[in-house]
This record gives sequence, structure tokens and C-alpha cells, in this order.
Amino acid sequence: MRHLPTPGPDDADDVHIASFIVHVVPKHVMAVAARVAELPGAEVHAATPEGKIVVTLEAVGSGPILGTVGTIQQIPGVINAALVYQCADTAESMNEELPDAHSPQGLH
Repeated sequence: MRHLPTPGPDDADDVHIASFIVHVVPKHVMAVAARVAELPGAEVHAATPEGKIVVTLEAVGSGPILGTVGTIQQIPGVINAALVYQCADTAESMNEELPDAHSPQGLH
């Protein structure tokens, strides 16, 4: 399980996770996917030859998410980055391990 960053004592913001479909000119799909994957907090989950890239972003606070989306939109070949889902919660809550309903010993 990946642990999300814990905000410092001066950080009032929660951990944000957002997913996007990045629409790209098809001939640029692989180059854009590689550039996005290098961005802090970004993970590329899938890319299609037709020009769609599935991306998640994780950051403490909404500012870094917005900044990364702005960076993605400026990459040559990107047409649009469309928000699919967004979640915000405390780092403590996001890092909490929950028991598995089918196995009382915990997650496996």
C-alpha cells in the first residue's frame, strides 16, 4: 500500500487525489504519457492509440493539483485534461488500513 504524504504542522490542506482523461493528438500519445509520468504526484494508468491517457494526481492541497493540470495542458499535443473524479481527506484517514470484510485478520 502506498502511503500518502503527511501534511506538516503548518499545512491545513488535506490530501487530494484526482483522476483525469487527457485527450491528446494521437501521434503524440506516447510522448505526452512519458512527460506526464515524470510529473510529481502523477501516475499514468493507461494510454490508447486514439489519444486518451488515464492519469491520477496526488498532492497535499488543491494548489499542486491545479498546477500540475496546468502543466499537463501546456504539453505539446495535449488537447484537453478532463476531470473524472476528485477526493480530498486527511492524510491520517487516507493512510488508515481497513479490515477486509471477507478476512477478519486484515487486508491481504
